Amino acid sequence: MPTIKERLQEDWKTSLKAKDKFKTKVLGSAKAAILQVEKNEQKPADDSTVIEILAKEVKQRREAVLEFEKGNRQDLVDEANAEIEILLNYLPQQLSEQEILQIVKESAQDAGATNMKDMGKVMALVRPRTVGKADGKLVSGIVKDYLSNI
Repeated sequence: MPTIKERLQEDWKTSLKAKDKFKTKVLGSAKAAILQVEKNEQKPADDSTVIEILAKEVKQRREAVLEFEKGNRQDLVDEANAEIEILLNYLPQQLSEQEILQIVKESAQDAGATNMKDMGKVMALVRPRTVGKADGKLVSGIVKDYLSNI
């Protein structure tokens, strides 16, 4: 089975041949982000690293969508959402809020969390299980809600 990076490369080539400029641009920027990390770390990126990089790319676009909405720029909102849709194809299946809550409950028990002061401990256990599979703000919000209601 090809790695995520290999799939990205093949899909980029296919979009280039199909003259799909938009998809080529999105995949090209994702490839550039991966290449930059590889240069900085002086080693090839494995799938878990690629997932983190792509999750970061999706997060940046989601934040941009919020700014574009504030500025009433529906054209840019639509473009950023289309980019997110393309990038999500390379990330693991996104977790539902119920699945995240279950992970939070298990992590809180493992950490012995009793109140909001334990949020750092819980997040340290939750993050590795949700990276690339859920938006960080959503996870953080669920952890806060859970810990404030124990």
